[in-house]
Amino acid sequence: MNIFMRQCVKILTTSCQRQINLPISSFGYKSAVSLENLYPGSKLKLFTANFVPEDPSTKFDGYIPVEKLDITYSRSSGPGGQNVNTVNTKVDLRFNVKDATWLSQEIRDKLLEQQKTKINKEGFLILKSDVTRSQQLNLADALEKLRAMIRKALEVPPQMTKETEEIIRKRQLKAARQRVFVKRIRSQIKQSRIGPSLD
Repeated sequence: MNIFMRQCVKILTTSCQRQINLPISSFGYKSAVSLENLYPGSKLKLFTANFVPEDPSTKFDGYIPVEKLDITYSRSSGPGGQNVNTVNTKVDLRFNVKDATWLSQEIRDKLLEQQKTKINKEGFLILKSDVTRSQQLNLADALEKLRAMIRKALEVPPQMTKETEEIIRKRQLKAARQRVFVKRIRSQIKQSRIGPSLD
C-alpha cells in the first residue's frame, strides 16, 4: 500500500467515525506513515489533524465540513522539477466567514476581527498551502491552519492585574519623560551650532 492510499484510509476512517459518532478508541488506527515520519525534523511546519470525540461543552471540536469549503488546486511554484509543471499541488482554501453556519456567531465575529488581512472584500477567508509536492498533504496543512485560527479565536485573553497596569503606566510615563529630555538636549545642541549674528 503506497503513501497516498494509507493517507486516504486514515482520512476515510476519521470521516466515518465522524458520521456514525463513535469514539476514536473503537477504531484505534494511526497510520505508520504520518507527517512526522515522512518529514522527520522538517522545518516545513506541517500539521496533522487531531480529532477528538464530540463534547457538547466545547465550542469547536476540530471538525471542519470540507463540503462547505471552496477548495481549488493550482500549480505550485518553487523547486520540484518537471512535476511542478504537470501536477496541481498548491491548495487554495476559502469560505465566506459570515455565511459559515458550521461555526458559532462568536467564532465568526472573532475571525472577522483577528484575520482582517486574510479576508477579502467579499468576506472570504483565504488560506493557501504549497509547502509540499503532495496535494493531500497541502490540503491537510491548510485545514490545520484553519483549525489553529479557530482555536486562537476561542482563546480568552489573560486579565491584567492592577499591579501590572500600574507598572505599565509608570513605564510609559518614564518613556515619555525620556523622549522629552532627549528632544530638549537635541534642541540645545542645535542652538549651540548657530553662530553669532553679524548685526
